[in-house]
Amino acid sequence: MYKLLIRPLFFSADPEKVHHFTFSMVRFLSKIPLIPSVFRALFVVEDQKLEREVFGLKFKNPVGLAAGFDKNAVLYNELANFGFGFIEIGTVTPIPQAGNPKKRIFRLIEDQGLINRMGFNNEGVETAITQLKKNKGKILIGGNIGKNTQTTPEHYTADYVTCFNALHPYVDYFVLNVSCPNVGSHAKLNDKDYLLELISTVKTANKTFAKEKPILLKIAPDLNDIQLDEIIDLVNETKLDGVIASNTSVDRSGLKAPQTALDAIGNGGLSGQPVKEKSTKVIKYLSEKSNKAFPIIGVGGIHSAEDALEKLDAGATLVQIYTGFIYEGPSLIKKINKAILKRK
Repeated sequence: MYKLLIRPLFFSADPEKVHHFTFSMVRFLSKIPLIPSVFRALFVVEDQKLEREVFGLKFKNPVGLAAGFDKNAVLYNELANFGFGFIEIGTVTPIPQAGNPKKRIFRLIEDQGLINRMGFNNEGVETAITQLKKNKGKILIGGNIGKNTQTTPEHYTADYVTCFNALHPYVDYFVLNVSCPNVGSHAKLNDKDYLLELISTVKTANKTFAKEKPILLKIAPDLNDIQLDEIIDLVNETKLDGVIASNTSVDRSGLKAPQTALDAIGNGGLSGQPVKEKSTKVIKYLSEKSNKAFPIIGVGGIHSAEDALEKLDAGATLVQIYTGFIYEGPSLIKKINKAILKRK
């Protein structure tokens, strides 16, 4: 039904407008008595065999929603009814920011992908906290945090710490987003010396709370083997709890979309099927080279149950979807969980 009726309607309009419309519709429908129960009956798969204990947290199932979909934590309670095992909100910055000028998200339908240059548009950490106070406790929540675009280099770390301290009571784990290609000073955020400083400072802040929260690092899919070796060393040195592999790609090679169309779109991060093999390769490298020393959340190009199983076979402990959720609809979560159960 989704691919036959709903998706063609959605894909006939501007992607960002459709996103906001979808949020409004899901919130409206979820307020109608029995509708949340219908959603759960259609999409939720409950089985103890799906449960995963990762970095000290118990996940109902290993399929999550990646950051960027529910940036301001306004829909996670409703989205929990679609069968996710966890939802990552954000990227959240200390103060609100509009992000990059519109139009800033583009569909590559023939490639089953998206290009976006949103630029961390969000309503700021205080708005996120207001929304997270409405948490009904139905699902684990990750907090994906970043810096404001206008923040000067000497204050980058302070931005992350501000978000970390403010969100700490309200999320179950944290993700340091240092790999988004749509924000300024991307190179500095991927410098190993800077990452050591950032992670160490955030971990020190973590120790000031009665209960520490897991901290993960989200990396780009475009890193070479030398850079991935540095990530492994970084995780071992700082005792990070895990890695998310991977963010969007800046590589446009091998796309079916004509070059004229890509030139018209301009810069931005590529997601969806075109990054599937690249992200899987990164997962496999990290897992094998580190001898499975840390958990990996696999994300990038998961549009089918087979795609998810491929990520898990490569070494991921959990997986996340985003672009696949847009292209395939909410039934994708159920299909992945059922495929995992069939393997048991």
